[in-house]
Amino acid sequence: MSFVYFGESMRYLRGFLVVLLFAIFGVCSLFLGLVILPVLGFFVKNKRECFSHLIHKLWKFYTNLFVLLKLIKIDVKNFEQTRGKIIVSTHPTFIDIMILIGLYDYSLCLAKKELLNNIFLKNIIKNVYIPNNVELEEFKRISIEALNDGYNIIIFPTGTRTVEGENLKIHKGAAALQIASGADIIPIKLECDYPFLQKGNPIYDASDRLITYTISQLDTIKLSDFDEKSEIKLRKAISEKIKFDFTN
Repeated sequence: MSFVYFGESMRYLRGFLVVLLFAIFGVCSLFLGLVILPVLGFFVKNKRECFSHLIHKLWKFYTNLFVLLKLIKIDVKNFEQTRGKIIVSTHPTFIDIMILIGLYDYSLCLAKKELLNNIFLKNIIKNVYIPNNVELEEFKRISIEALNDGYNIIIFPTGTRTVEGENLKIHKGAAALQIASGADIIPIKLECDYPFLQKGNPIYDASDRLITYTISQLDTIKLSDFDEKSEIKLRKAISEKIKFDFTN
């Protein structure tokens, strides 16, 4: 009986800590977007380089708070820092992008257009990321320019958070970008052993135990790996390869 009580107490405490961390994140993001980035913008020439590196450091610190508080453990396999690559990842939980930005320096992300209406994040999104409400050709132009400048582009090709067991649907944006840019794709298999911060789960459901994130950097997908001549067939082949890597 005491064990059950202890487990419930731990669950409540962990849930409280998660809510507290998100409150801190919201306040700090608001301050960053409204004060820090505008002020820095007056003093730096290359805003994107400065801002992306700053957010890399901040989000690495933020996700490390989850680790220090024993809420999560992050187990990284075959990690190698990279530049100018298209990083595609599975997307089970809400903080996946924070973890990946914290791992990969000089990285930009394709962000949901809805985030431009988020008072806490809109200035960060406008200054650093690529909203997905632009036309495909404009998206490719902006992304190719960033890749050529040595930035990684992080894409969740499923488009939204996924639920374990559901059939993955891979959008072809990453494949189209690889064809247009010639850049390599780095597949990342990001897994979580508890439905923490997953779609449909409340943010305070943080289990009563340490939650493990496993991040595996898989073999690079090169454009030269494919023989298809038709762009339509090539996009399909690349997308199928991404799906195969995510599910095997």
